[in-house]
Amino acid sequence: CDPKRQGTRERRARMVLGHFLRSAGSPGLPRALARSLSSAIPAWATCDPHKQELGKVLNVVEGEWVEIDGPDRATGGGNVTVVDPMNGKAMAEVNEVSIESLHRYVACLDTCPKSGLHNPLKNPERYLMYGNVCSRVAEALNDPQVESYFTDLIIRVAPKSRPQALGEVQVTRKFFENFCGDNVRFLCKSFVAPGDYAGQRTEGMRWPFGKVALITPFNFPLEIPALQLMGALFMGNKPVLKVDTKVSVVMSEFLKLLNHCGMPLSDLCFINCDGGTMHELLMRSEPRNTLFTGSSRVAELLATDLRGKIKLEDAGFDWKILGPDVPQKWEEIQYIAAKADQDAFAFSGQKCSAQSILFVHENWEENTELLRLIKERAASRTLEDLTVGPVLSVDNDQMAAHVASVLALDGAELLFGGKPLSGHDIPSCYGAFEPTAIHVPIETIVRDQESFDLVTKEIFGPFQIVTEYSDSQLDLVLECCERMEAHLTAALVSNDVLFRQRVLANTVNGTTYAGLRARTTGAPQNHWFGPAGDPRAAGIGTIEAIQSVWSCHREIIYDEGPIPAHAPPQS
Repeated sequence: CDPKRQGTRERRARMVLGHFLRSAGSPGLPRALARSLSSAIPAWATCDPHKQELGKVLNVVEGEWVEIDGPDRATGGGNVTVVDPMNGKAMAEVNEVSIESLHRYVACLDTCPKSGLHNPLKNPERYLMYGNVCSRVAEALNDPQVESYFTDLIIRVAPKSRPQALGEVQVTRKFFENFCGDNVRFLCKSFVAPGDYAGQRTEGMRWPFGKVALITPFNFPLEIPALQLMGALFMGNKPVLKVDTKVSVVMSEFLKLLNHCGMPLSDLCFINCDGGTMHELLMRSEPRNTLFTGSSRVAELLATDLRGKIKLEDAGFDWKILGPDVPQKWEEIQYIAAKADQDAFAFSGQKCSAQSILFVHENWEENTELLRLIKERAASRTLEDLTVGPVLSVDNDQMAAHVASVLALDGAELLFGGKPLSGHDIPSCYGAFEPTAIHVPIETIVRDQESFDLVTKEIFGPFQIVTEYSDSQLDLVLECCERMEAHLTAALVSNDVLFRQRVLANTVNGTTYAGLRARTTGAPQNHWFGPAGDPRAAGIGTIEAIQSVWSCHREIIYDEGPIPAHAPPQS
């Protein structure tokens, strides 16, 4: 077989299929879907991403998929219509649980004891079961049909470019590959220390919490809930999972794949509901631990109401610092500009790791055209390929109001953007805004608390602050980093060892990239991703993250004898 001819045939197949999908598919669907190699759906799947209507999303409780009857929306519960972010048409029906039906979930979670469904001393064969499940899921996600299915489904509910959606599926697959075979049980390795005399030893173990909860946002419909759910299950917990209703169809389909690959549905609960109903479930069921990924405001409310029994991967106002060592090669400057655009504006800035503020050393202003390059990259983003798209949590009025407020600060200047997108059918309940950057002098940023709070307000959309600093103003940059409340990701773009050492020694962000290729975005499966500086901080994906979030330490001291001939003296 000639590889060149084979490649030509594949390109022709893609062209034919793309033409078919654009001509025969439902109007208004993202054109990024036309790049799929197959429109067929897997045998276990129940919805077709290429159809306008995706069907109904049900709930899982007591090991069954159920439609839980509820009152109308005025009192909570019932079927909710999710509109298509690209055209405003009905896309899915989600069966939301009402407060009146929560007793079924409370009873289901209560069947799990504090010692979990398994632990190092109970039902250890379940560690092997989940290793086998991981092997089958990894194999399934390596199938181009399944990979494309989830990629297309993500694009439908959270419109992002095909590479962004595909990356989410691939990271999820690699996570499952990491925990095949014996690697689930290796999560619970214990350690032993010798005792004071023969027959005594102490063993430290990783122990489950029992019933737990996890709440995940819209922006990564597959990766975040899948990785955190599996971490909870690996360690022996019984979780109740709530995903944002707008995107819950993705995780609903993934649960069907998990069940197809051997995961018992009775190991978990899956609930669709509004925020108030989920809060009521948490209060009634009293989970031993809750993982929340989302806004800082909700995170703090839950931390209080759950009496601290919570792990948080909340919002991030993430900084990038360009150091004084400007590269001499034009290609390297272009790369850094491209990465700055990607960090700030990929998926229209709807990542908790998105670049929120860019500190640019004056050497860059003097010796490069960095900001022009970033502006050109941002301007090339289009709705056609979804490199820019709907903003699902901030509408245009909110975006415009924030832009106006920041521009009112002393010395503020609009670098680019600042206007709504045009020529689309995105419904008004969602935002559709140009990639936007505003320059604010660093003296203005630190001038008073009101200015600082405004500049460092996280906008979950295509928006960033740019500021310039000199060598003598590095302390002001570090002051900004110190005063920020959220410490998730950061990037230090510098190969200057002494400069890097000073900045890294005086900052705290939990996932910090350093070096000329440093970025703020990217949550792969091969390193910790989570905030720092907070005892409630949650990570995702790695061995350490799973152990930290989904298990606790238990110490068992074995004191077996022989018993001495004489009793110890009284004291």
